Amino acid sequence: MNTITEKKFNRTYGLDEVALVPSDITLDYDLVDISTTIAGIKMELPVFASAMDSVVSPETASVIGKHGGVGVLNLEGVQTRYEDPSDILKQISSVSKKEYVSLMQEIYQRHDVKHELVKKRIKEIKSHNIPVFVSCTPQRANEIGPIAAEAGADVIVIQSTVVSNKYKAKDPSKTLDLKEFCKKMTIPVMIGNTTTFEVSLDLMKTGIQGLFVGIGPGAACTTRGVLGIGVPMASAIAQVANARDQYNAESGNYIPIIADGGIVNSGDICKALACGADAVMIGSPFAKAEEAPGNGFHWGMATPNSVLPRGARINVGCTGTLEQILIGPSNTDDGSQNLTGAIKTCFATLGAQNIKSMHEDIEVILAPSLLTEGKLYQKAQDLGMFKQ
Repeated sequence: MNTITEKKFNRTYGLDEVALVPSDITLDYDLVDISTTIAGIKMELPVFASAMDSVVSPETASVIGKHGGVGVLNLEGVQTRYEDPSDILKQISSVSKKEYVSLMQEIYQRHDVKHELVKKRIKEIKSHNIPVFVSCTPQRANEIGPIAAEAGADVIVIQSTVVSNKYKAKDPSKTLDLKEFCKKMTIPVMIGNTTTFEVSLDLMKTGIQGLFVGIGPGAACTTRGVLGIGVPMASAIAQVANARDQYNAESGNYIPIIADGGIVNSGDICKALACGADAVMIGSPFAKAEEAPGNGFHWGMATPNSVLPRGARINVGCTGTLEQILIGPSNTDDGSQNLTGAIKTCFATLGAQNIKSMHEDIEVILAPSLLTEGKLYQKAQDLGMFKQ
């Protein structure tokens, strides 16, 4: 006799559905410390720029690093396929919507990754005396990882839409043994992305030194629409933070987690940290910078997939310099600039002296009316929280 299993549905929440509650104290702005330590490297600003061709080049990585954050360079993008990627980037930003997908397929398949360019880009970033974070996919980690380490990279990020420690493939050469990879690498290894407690706990046991959280919420990402896969970010961060804390209690080893995707302004960053993240990774806010390689456009990492091209190219425009976005002065009213000042002000207002206090002392509540309560005029006039 066949038994019938009823599918159960769990309620999960995005960052726009939660709010932060002040504690019983407030702090002076200068008492706040928003620094974080990831893979043994101290970051004065807990913000990574996404490893996307529209966001990070050696030049933008240097500016972001100078102001305390980290720009992660994609070692499988145009920077390592083309000696001079500027013309390619202009083509991507100028092509019509109809021609975009076919152009992207052609650009990423015309030339393969060149090892000499991998070394060159790393040295270009290194010359600015900042930590060098680079990324590649699991399929090419065994090839690119050692080259990046030899060239002077400080940390390598192995990143895919969804990653697990139990990847199966017909071709054994494409299988990444993450534990063995971490052992053989001479630099720290970080990995992403995931959203669940069990997978996160499993990945933390492999020797990684950082874990990225988030599937599908990015501004240019279409994973949730094309594949139907994703977990809203507030719930995903909390799940993985629980795994981190359990693993820390069992092993004494603290694995930082980085919220990646769906974070568009300073308020989102603060909420992600309060939900349990040690840092965040953002793409579209940096793609708006005057110096961004996307020339006012932003596209996802999954675009080059030749079988199922994904990731929309969106027009984000240019709102200011990287320096304005990172440390101000801000000329906007929507939380997209002076991220450093906004995060520190949030901490001070809440009474949280550091990120650990955000994790332990700050209450996160469900707030379905957060984006509508009292905001009639902002919404009607496209201001502040409703700026288009």
